[in-house]
Amino acid sequence: MKMIALFGAFLAGPAFAAETEHHAAPFLSLFNTNFVVLIAFLAFIGVLIYFGVPAMITKVLDGRADAIRKDLADAKAIRDEAQALLDSFAAKRKEVEAMTGRIVETAREEAQRASNKAKDELKQVIARRLKTAEDQIASAQAAAIKDVRDSAVRVAISAAGDVIGKNMSAADSAKLIDASIAEVESKLH
Repeated sequence: MKMIALFGAFLAGPAFAAETEHHAAPFLSLFNTNFVVLIAFLAFIGVLIYFGVPAMITKVLDGRADAIRKDLADAKAIRDEAQALLDSFAAKRKEVEAMTGRIVETAREEAQRASNKAKDELKQVIARRLKTAEDQIASAQAAAIKDVRDSAVRVAISAAGDVIGKNMSAADSAKLIDASIAEVESKLH
C-alpha cells in the first residue's frame, strides 16, 4: 500500500505542474481535473492490483523468461552437439584421408611389385621360348645335316655302285666279297 501511495505522489507531481495559473479550485476538490485524474489512475492501479494483474503479468513474463532460458539452453545444447558432430566429422575426414593415402600408397607399391613380377615372368617366358626356338633350330639343323649326309651317302653309294658295276668284273666282285667276309669274321672273333 505504501508503494501505491509513493507511486501516486510521484504521478501527482506532474499533475501540479500542469495546473494553470488560476487557482480557482483547491487541489483536493472534485472540481480539479488533476485531482480527479489522480483518483481515477489510483483506482485503476488498485483494480489491477486487486485482480492480481501484476502477478499475472509477472507470472507470464517469468514463464516467458523461463521458456526463453530453456530455448537458449536447448539451442546451446544443440550447438554443442553440432560442434561435437562437426569435430567428429572432421576427425573422420582426416582419418579417411590418411587411410586413402595409405591405400593409394599400398596400391602403388603392389602395382610396382606386380609390374616388376610381370616383367620378370615375361623375361623368363621370352628366354624359355628363345631357348626352345634355338633348340628347335639346332634340332632342325642337325636333322637337315643328317638328311643331307644320308642323301649324300645314298647318292655316293648309288654312284659308287654304278661305277663299280661298270668297271668291275665278276672275278673282282667275288674277291671283294671274300675279303669283306674275312674282315667281318676277324672283327666278330
